[in-house]
Amino acid sequence: MARSFVQLSMDERRVVARMHEKEISQAEIARTLRRDRSTICRELRRNFWHDREVPIAEGYWHVTAQQMAEDRRRRYRKLLLDPQLCAAVIDRLKDGWSPEQISGRLRLINGSSSRLSHETIYQYVYSPEGQDQQLGRHLPERRRKRRPRYARKPRSLVFPIECAIRHRPDSINSRSDFGHWEADLMIFRKEHGSANVATVVERKSRYTVLFRNNDRRSKPIVGQLISHLGALPAQARQSLTFDRGLEFVSWRELEKGMGTSVWFCDPQAPWQKGTVENTNKRVRRYLPAETVVLDVSNREIRALCDRLNTTPRKCLGFQTPKEIFSQYLLAMKGQSM
Repeated sequence: MARSFVQLSMDERRVVARMHEKEISQAEIARTLRRDRSTICRELRRNFWHDREVPIAEGYWHVTAQQMAEDRRRRYRKLLLDPQLCAAVIDRLKDGWSPEQISGRLRLINGSSSRLSHETIYQYVYSPEGQDQQLGRHLPERRRKRRPRYARKPRSLVFPIECAIRHRPDSINSRSDFGHWEADLMIFRKEHGSANVATVVERKSRYTVLFRNNDRRSKPIVGQLISHLGALPAQARQSLTFDRGLEFVSWRELEKGMGTSVWFCDPQAPWQKGTVENTNKRVRRYLPAETVVLDVSNREIRALCDRLNTTPRKCLGFQTPKEIFSQYLLAMKGQSM
């Protein structure tokens, strides 16, 4: 992948000034700085100081060049040049619009000469002017500082390749073994807060466990998983399969706390944990997306679990998940005696 362009620094401009004063070629300057020759050519053309009153003062001076470049970038901010457009963008941000929605709407308006990209809006939000107005708190994903994409942690370090679902044993894939679970989060409308409901399903019996979370932080969610599954015999909680959501980054706590193996779906492949996805569809009949989860009591959630686990299933020969799950637990208890 091509390296994105980075503006020349003050130190690089100092080198350019010294070498240019010694009449060293632009190609040699570019090789010294490991820059493209066109970058040096453009730098000397755009930031060369011209002084008609004192011609002797003309030249390329690194401090002046740095200031000229900063002033130029500041002047190029469309939102600073157009106060009316800036006010309209701020109003849309406060209404909950994302920068991409604002940009797209401007392009849609016939005859609009106020086109700007969503990147321009993001840059303004995180500029000193935008931070003074605390515009970042109106973004869908709020961050105190904007992180470039290349600076984010690669998911491969969080979800190692050895835990990929392609390496999951055939005995789990074929449902021949008991004690292997799938888990997912059910998300609800954003205006009702970040509360959600976790769905955990045993693959062989389809036995379902539901519990509420007040936010999407990983450690509390994993802690609740350990609380709900930790009381089961070790053979009844052998593994868990997740997607690659950030709410599951604390998965190693499951291995430490319960000795449970963990598997992860491939990126953008939620169908690989189809058991819990199908269960979510059943739960949505009772907890649609517009549900205010904080208004749902734990007692109601337990009642919903009982309803799901006592409903006959065709895939189980019209037995209920609770009956199948109980049979396996009784068998394990008999083996341990």
